[in-house]
Amino acid sequence: MIRLPETLDAAIRAEGEKAYPNECCGVLLGRLDADGARVTEEILPIDNAREAGEQYHRFRIEADDFLRAEHVARETGRDVLGFYHSHPDHPADPSEYDREHALPFYSYIIISVRGGKAAELASWELTLDRARFEAERIVSS
Repeated sequence: MIRLPETLDAAIRAEGEKAYPNECCGVLLGRLDADGARVTEEILPIDNAREAGEQYHRFRIEADDFLRAEHVARETGRDVLGFYHSHPDHPADPSEYDREHALPFYSYIIISVRGGKAAELASWELTLDRARFEAERIVSS
């Protein structure tokens, strides 16, 4: 389960709309609560490092950006909980490409952006064997 405040839900949606028709991406920062739920406290938008002609259907977070996110998390007493990205004019379901580039433990929030307007938002977690994503329940706060 991931807790996502309405303000951060709105911020992710706004990032997706701003990047449209390309994919946006960013990092989810927060903490684990006593029950193991991920509590999102901040998002860190990241510039999509994919080549310009590929950004409409792919995103890439460079190692330096990930290290910066880890540094911000450490400085604020938080953890990197996962990542978010948008799917322009496609459902909020992970692609095979998403699965191949994901790691277990992290939450992967996907926002569908249709015609420039944010639509459904879903969160996913990769199984330990990396074979498939499972839907993760989102709790608004």
